[in-house]
Amino acid sequence: MVSFDEFTGEVQHRIEAAERGEAVRTTRAVLETLGERVEEGMATDIASPLPMEIDRYLLQVENGGAFGYQEFVDRVVERLAYEDLELETGFGKPAPVERNDAVFRVRAVVALLDELVAGGEIANLETQLPDEYDEVFELVDVEQAPWD
Repeated sequence: MVSFDEFTGEVQHRIEAAERGEAVRTTRAVLETLGERVEEGMATDIASPLPMEIDRYLLQVENGGAFGYQEFVDRVVERLAYEDLELETGFGKPAPVERNDAVFRVRAVVALLDELVAGGEIANLETQLPDEYDEVFELVDVEQAPWD
């Protein structure tokens, strides 16, 4: 099993983030949104090999939402901006993330999940989601990933 530091370190490397906090923010945004989209059983299957500090992102949300790919990306962008948090000050609030960057971050995290989650669960996930979600899996099993 991978540790929290290893997981977030790999996300940090893949998204070329200057700080670990950016990797944690990305992980949270992608996995919470993914957790909202998939059924509870699938969320549990994906979460099981992940560190407990990370698996909760998939499990703490209401699972099984039926929303399209564009809304999926919108939700990730929103979470990356911390717009779902009531911050009293702008200090420490992250800069907005462009939509294209958010899509890349989703792809990077999903590709990492594919490497860590055994039993073909990510392939299962891909078949369960509508075709419009194919973009999410674009960096899974590629010969040369951008971060290699």
